[in-house]
Amino acid sequence: MSEKLTKESLERAFKLLSGRLDLMHTESVRLVVCGGSALIATGLRQRTTNDADVVAMMGPSGELVSPDPLPPFLLEACAQVARDLGLQEDWLNNGPSRNDGGLFQLGLPLGFTDRLTKRDFGARLTIYFIGRLDQIYFKLYAAADQRDDTHIADLRALNPTDTELSDAARWAMTHDVSEGFRMVLVDLLQQMGYESVAKNI
Repeated sequence: MSEKLTKESLERAFKLLSGRLDLMHTESVRLVVCGGSALIATGLRQRTTNDADVVAMMGPSGELVSPDPLPPFLLEACAQVARDLGLQEDWLNNGPSRNDGGLFQLGLPLGFTDRLTKRDFGARLTIYFIGRLDQIYFKLYAAADQRDDTHIADLRALNPTDTELSDAARWAMTHDVSEGFRMVLVDLLQQMGYESVAKNI
């Protein structure tokens, strides 16, 4: 069974990944990470996770670029880190922004880049963790789309305001414009105790 990532083991994995990139003499890599690993790294929630989700990459001029596909040399280095630390093989992946229906491809929230937290793990690896507001946007969308209890628990832990959830719901509905998705969102918000938000979307 693969090891779970804690705050400490996530830090170790990124430092080891940075070292692998140094040994391979690769170009610098700048990744924008969301999900559970970003919650853990930024102290927004204490829990474990299986992986680190890459929602975007940062270009040399500070512009966000698609992480689909991730560079082959990065995947090679990640596979070695997985073997070294006993992590699942795709412990770092572009799942949230893979293919045409990904978060990056459909559009990130307004002001997204300004809310990133930057961490350098070495000369060749920089990680940008997404901010609290963007976690709320992504977690609400994921909770409605996947009906996963982990996303709902994360969302509750972020303690969003009515305004934050209302804005997040409207953003989510730009990614899935179907009436069925809106009805799922309404039901989810009602279950979470946000009746006034549910009533107005």
